[in-house]
Amino acid sequence: MSGGVDSSVAAALLLEQGYRVIGVTMNLWPRKSMVEADTRHDICCSLESVDDARRVAGKLGIPHYTLNVRDVFDREVVRNFLAEYVRGRTPNPCIRCNRFVKFDALLARALTWGASYVATGHYARVECSPRGRYLLKRASYAAKDQSYALYSLSQQQLAHTLFPLGGMEKSETRRIAEELGLATAGKPDSQELCFVPDGDYPRFISQQVPTAAIRGPIRNLQGEVLGTHPGIAFFTVGQRKGLGITASKPLYVVELLPEENTVVVGEEEELYSRGLLAGDANWIAVERPDGPMRVKAKIRYRSADVPAIATTDADGCVRIEFDEPQRAVSPGQAVVLYDGDAVVGGATIVRAISSQPGTRRWKCEVSTLVYSSPATARVLRAES
Repeated sequence: MSGGVDSSVAAALLLEQGYRVIGVTMNLWPRKSMVEADTRHDICCSLESVDDARRVAGKLGIPHYTLNVRDVFDREVVRNFLAEYVRGRTPNPCIRCNRFVKFDALLARALTWGASYVATGHYARVECSPRGRYLLKRASYAAKDQSYALYSLSQQQLAHTLFPLGGMEKSETRRIAEELGLATAGKPDSQELCFVPDGDYPRFISQQVPTAAIRGPIRNLQGEVLGTHPGIAFFTVGQRKGLGITASKPLYVVELLPEENTVVVGEEEELYSRGLLAGDANWIAVERPDGPMRVKAKIRYRSADVPAIATTDADGCVRIEFDEPQRAVSPGQAVVLYDGDAVVGGATIVRAISSQPGTRRWKCEVSTLVYSSPATARVLRAES
């Protein structure tokens, strides 16, 4: 129970369905230097949100506990967030939190308590196929679907997971909360990362990793130096604002080269890629692909999924080839693959494959990047 309306209603629905429910709020991040965040209602797991969750639990008549998972959250989410940005990649902390905290550390604790499931307020669905394989599916209403952020769940985790809101619209969730008189009925959705409540990523990175602020060149794809940047950790592929350079046409970040401490910029058309390579894959609908698969690929949470072909090699590296070139493929983000409503699987983007024949969009030096899978590193070394 994060203290929001979704998890509040999820708890209420489970009670209505006859489950014995225990409310748990995770203590993720100390607020010693961010007092202002404690009073914000739109930040997940702030002190105000913990109080809201406790009040909802009291209203529903269920026990409520606060679980300290700061260590695993700091190690697996915050440290990874910082390391990835320093290496010129754009991580997705919510996916990491789901993978290592909610459905790993929290689920393990829940099972030791004798619980059968962990339930959350995510808008997604879990079904069991006729063959006994658990499937992760999109929410019934696309506007709130959160299956993208849940692609890393294993079969064992899906077997012990409930998403009570998967078939509902957000308006219905709020209506139920209002009818039950829950304190969270009118709360806004959380908008920012719980450990960066003001959304100022550069400030947070600079405070936590002062050495990230190392100046270097901004150049175009032809090698011409156009200016100087304050540190590659403060940029992401597709970014236009904050470059600090002038040009006759709009310029965007098309590539980050950590081994050269260089930001590469280009025009709009130079942002497009015909495909990508990804590693650290997790497969849900299938044990492992046995050949090329026709899929819909989603390369960021807010993007539409697009037709593509996915191929997995013997070392587990996933190659995605789009039917049409896609804009701003960002290393560090997730690519999630769908077959209709079902999540086939997903992986972490390692690099884009250029749509410009004869150009090189990424220098893949294994020693300068952190990969989740040694096998992926071997494959990329061979391709380089």
